[in-house]
Amino acid sequence: MFIAQGFKKDSEFWKYLLGSLIVFIASIMGQVPLLLAILVKSFTSKKMPSAESDIYKLFEPNLLLFLILISFVFALVGLYFVVRKLHNQSFISVVTSRNKIDWKRVFFAFGIWALFSSSMIVTSYFVDPSEIKLQFNLIPFLILAVITLVLMPIQTSTEELVFRGYLMQGFFNLARNKWFPLVMTSVIFGTMHIFNPEVQKMGYLILVYYIGTGLFLGIITLMDEGTELALGFHAANNMMAALLITSDFTVFQTHSVFKDLSEPSLDYEAFLPVFVIYPLLIFLFSKVYKWKNWNEKLIGNHKNLQFQELEQIQVQNQEKE
Repeated sequence: MFIAQGFKKDSEFWKYLLGSLIVFIASIMGQVPLLLAILVKSFTSKKMPSAESDIYKLFEPNLLLFLILISFVFALVGLYFVVRKLHNQSFISVVTSRNKIDWKRVFFAFGIWALFSSSMIVTSYFVDPSEIKLQFNLIPFLILAVITLVLMPIQTSTEELVFRGYLMQGFFNLARNKWFPLVMTSVIFGTMHIFNPEVQKMGYLILVYYIGTGLFLGIITLMDEGTELALGFHAANNMMAALLITSDFTVFQTHSVFKDLSEPSLDYEAFLPVFVIYPLLIFLFSKVYKWKNWNEKLIGNHKNLQFQELEQIQVQNQEKE
């Protein structure tokens, strides 16, 4: 049982709070190059940025994207240290319940979402070119592609392993059930996006999309007993966004193929994934991987697990270490 792989007989949730702080500090350390670059640019231009939008004006988009993504390398290293040294777990225990990562699952989820999202973007361009313009520029795009292929999977994987792996197991240690970790990680994941530029433009109701996305990723993680599907989906989502379409109000402004010229608005398209597309994806995954015991896997609690079984899981976790 994936969510119980970090189980300890005596709840030690304070370790997860400490571990989260360590990962956060590691991420801040990874932002030092960006902060130094901002200081240098501000000094030479004699103008300090007063808002996030001003930072985008200071740097060439590829350089800024590189500086932003570097922090996730530090965060991933911090997470590895926390799992191995603070919790004395094998790192794969926050990735999957399988003996090794099932890359077929990762690439299946990646392929499904990359194909769907890219098709939607291209279709939107041909349906209404006034809202989306072609801005393809070969050399900047190739540099963007290298940065995206190398660093963005690290960014998305770090987020997934923190929320759907580490914190999911941490909240299970605290609550001894599955619905609480699912809800908590989804809410925290969603509200972490509260400072994104699109939230400021469209209002806080757009957080329904982010929380719903976290809920979707949590469900497929619990049902599939590992983060592989979530890893593939999240990587495809961010990589397609970076490579194919950008706008003046998204968190990543890149040398993408297209640029969205429309004014951001909170309409049905913001909620379509949460209430229609994600349920269809869950149905597809459930058929492909033959998921069963939905109630037990999503809302089961410690009363459904004999304590001897949890003790056996703890023994197995120690053997993996």
